[in-house]
Amino acid sequence: MTVFFIGAGPGDPELLTKKAERIIGECPVCLYAGSLVPPEVVACAPDGAKVMDTAPMTLDDTHAEIKAAHDRGENVARVHSGDPSLYGAIAEQIRRLRADGIDYQIIPGVPAYAAMAAEMKQELTIPEIAQSIVLTRMSMQSTSMPEGETLENFARTGATLAIHLAVRNMREIERVLVPHYGEDCPVVVGYRVGWPDQMLIRGTLSDIRKKVRSEKITRTALIMVGPALREMQDFKDSALYDPSIPHVLRPVTGVDLVEDHNT
Repeated sequence: MTVFFIGAGPGDPELLTKKAERIIGECPVCLYAGSLVPPEVVACAPDGAKVMDTAPMTLDDTHAEIKAAHDRGENVARVHSGDPSLYGAIAEQIRRLRADGIDYQIIPGVPAYAAMAAEMKQELTIPEIAQSIVLTRMSMQSTSMPEGETLENFARTGATLAIHLAVRNMREIERVLVPHYGEDCPVVVGYRVGWPDQMLIRGTLSDIRKKVRSEKITRTALIMVGPALREMQDFKDSALYDPSIPHVLRPVTGVDLVEDHNT
């Protein structure tokens, strides 16, 4: 018996990986986070499968269902939104599975920031503008942030920020980031990306809070901040396709290039 932690992606059933869809379709038990995963994602569960929305359940409740399936020798599809490695709350589940000797595997999914970038029709890493993405969140009452992992510290990098679980903290985001990014730095708030009612709200650090408030967005949103989000034409091409820069798969004509197998 195996528990499969499955990344369902941001909500669009068509963004399920083929492997995820196959495993959900084979498991007689399916536990899915219904507050973030639409029922359509797990509609491929086999006929007669036990499909449960875990949104109203506790960790003890879900583990009890898994243990019962283990006793029956039935595989479990444990379906989470996005990619389970990021804010998936699987670490505490894995700890219990290990304690009980229950096997598990992890099936990656499309993370929210990648789905949002696709909807924005933009690349997040622009040559000489931003080459790093910080995935973070704001401190909440339920779970505090580790010392040093502050928005202030991340802002000093100038990197593209993808801020989760923070749409109710727009005022604080503006206060902390403006000194580092400037008032005119572009911001995009993605609401329920991948769902039929998805919304992208574009603005700057000086006006995004007002725009979000007018749309009455209070949850299920991802905030992206950084100069790479600006619609721009004046930036340097990457070296990847530069004909003057050889590499092992595209040597410059007349130049013998030997691949270094030690790199």
